[in-house]
Amino acid sequence: MRRLIVGVHLQREDVEPIAEAIPARGLFLSGVPAADEQPLADRDLLIRVAAIRAALLERATFIAIRYGFAVTGAEEAEAKCAGRADAWRARLVAHRGEVEMTLKAGAAAPADRPDRREFSKGADYLRALRDAAHHIEVDPAFRVALERELIPLAARSRWSRDAASLELALLVRRDAVDAVNAAGERLRASFPAVPFLLSGPWPLEVFADDDHE
Repeated sequence: MRRLIVGVHLQREDVEPIAEAIPARGLFLSGVPAADEQPLADRDLLIRVAAIRAALLERATFIAIRYGFAVTGAEEAEAKCAGRADAWRARLVAHRGEVEMTLKAGAAAPADRPDRREFSKGADYLRALRDAAHHIEVDPAFRVALERELIPLAARSRWSRDAASLELALLVRRDAVDAVNAAGERLRASFPAVPFLLSGPWPLEVFADDDHE
């Protein structure tokens, strides 16, 4: 039977008894049993994994693993984690008391999407998409207020863009989550015409890698 992996954890007690703790290179993966014939898109399975993910985050901060990653046992888990275990351990220790939150805001004007027919190479088309997204901005006054309200509450922050929106990822202390939500409500009251979604807390994802430090 497969074990769908929800996340990477520092200690066994961060996982059990909410999920199965699978040892891997001195860390522990949270595993959810799933029959080999059960589709990963099965609604009941998705709901079960989401509930387990939420319960695990209440217990302790962990590094999120993309849905669909599965192992059949500890040996496979060890092999798949071999190249990442040291970096993961460092992140889990450094951010033990922190979680991620994200704010996604609609762009003031969506970027013009490049026409795929104008590019002979897929790499050139993807580069044009990235260049178009780079120029996306939200209402300038909203961004100023957002950075004034939210950035001081975060240990780290990181912007990303797509063709129609900007996303601000925040790494915040667990005891600052309520303050971040309150700041979001102030922004909503001050800028009712700006569509945005503030969500979280989430496990480590954006801030789980070395290149985000």
